[in-house]
Amino acid sequence: MGRSARFFRSAAIALACAMASASGRAQATRPNILVIQADDLGYGDISAYGQSRFQTPGLDRLAREGIRFTNYYAGSTVCAPSRAALMTGLHTGHTWIRGNGEIPLREEDLTVAMVLRDAGYRTAVIGKWGLGRPGTPGQPDRKGFEYAFGFLDHRHAHRQFTDHLYRNAEPVAVDVNQDYVNDLFTREAASFVEATDSRPFFLYLNYTVPHAELRVPQDSLEPFKDGFPETPFVNATADARLTGPDDASLGYRSQPAPHAAFAAMITRMDRDIGRLVDLLRTRGLERRTLVLFISDNGPHQEGGGDPVFFKSSGGLRGIKRDLYEGGIRVPMIARWTGAIPAGRVSHHVWAHWDIFPTVADVAGAAIPHGLDGISMARALRGRPQPAHPFLYWEFHERGFQQAVRMGPWKAVRLAKDRPLELYNLDADPREQTDVAPKQPAVVTSIERYLASARTDSPNWPVK
Repeated sequence: MGRSARFFRSAAIALACAMASASGRAQATRPNILVIQADDLGYGDISAYGQSRFQTPGLDRLAREGIRFTNYYAGSTVCAPSRAALMTGLHTGHTWIRGNGEIPLREEDLTVAMVLRDAGYRTAVIGKWGLGRPGTPGQPDRKGFEYAFGFLDHRHAHRQFTDHLYRNAEPVAVDVNQDYVNDLFTREAASFVEATDSRPFFLYLNYTVPHAELRVPQDSLEPFKDGFPETPFVNATADARLTGPDDASLGYRSQPAPHAAFAAMITRMDRDIGRLVDLLRTRGLERRTLVLFISDNGPHQEGGGDPVFFKSSGGLRGIKRDLYEGGIRVPMIARWTGAIPAGRVSHHVWAHWDIFPTVADVAGAAIPHGLDGISMARALRGRPQPAHPFLYWEFHERGFQQAVRMGPWKAVRLAKDRPLELYNLDADPREQTDVAPKQPAVVTSIERYLASARTDSPNWPVK
């Protein structure tokens, strides 16, 4: 081999080594992403956001070690469209799923899991999915998840004890008398984190807490049994025991100790989130993992749920199924040790449909065109962040309703032919005083936006 050939061969090897080294550094700098979503957890349902009837030390610690956002919004005021907004990066004026039911995602619907999988992430959804049953285009493995475990539809997910769940769209038996489903979700999440795999991970963990039915293992219930007044229950069968496992689901029916069960469910979830965070630390993943904690909508009152007693809306107006703040504003805690400033509180306004572009951004993946969401990576790092000019929601269970947030202004329309209500959230966070008659210019600006905020949907007509 001549001198020039050896030179070029050496140069090629050096270049290949440099490229491999750069690729390795890029792989190492891409964070794991853990998104934890609670089910019907209100803005005031954890102590970091003001809950005083019980404490959530695990989530409080997460807030101390990261950023607590005070103006974060769910994708909708009920479950399915909220989760669809998170997965697709589209608000409910553009998502395929705009209300509850069993309408699955379509083949053409792009999800954040698909983008991260294609960028080299191993992906899993554990817990409640709700965007496609087996055999539909919305089945989790058809939407970017290499691994799935839990409930696939919403009605099944009302049960906290069941005889089966799904692993990769195949039913698997569980013990209806022993296996509290959220314990299984924590165990599966821990196994996924511990798996030997050089790729970064995206784990979407969905607890069914504190959604009705309000049931929890006895060891978590006991500390609260005598601590709360309990109102007489109705429509509970005679054999429906307190909240322990039996072979009949309570569903949305009330039961004898809903206050105790509600507090016990949230504190048990908090304990398990703390254990998962500890697992990240012991495995040396703390500085390599972005953790986000959110809820899918505001607090419920089914099955004995009592948002008034617990002040679950955090002083905001409304609950689940309302487009007032209490129905859609939810907790958001973000922690990424070394990248996110600790102990910060941010009032930046963002929503579920921003999760997709945000995690794609921090993962170094391409952000698709056409999303309603924008990357909030700068807000996560405590830096100046471009804001949405508008946030939009629509809701169809009570006729066609709309809501818009524009800076400090919040507009709500309760029927298609009703005038807008307008509130200044800076001065009136509880939405008590409709100032629309005094702010015609603001109303006009929002009406102009609403003219192009949505597309028509065959499944969700305006009526």
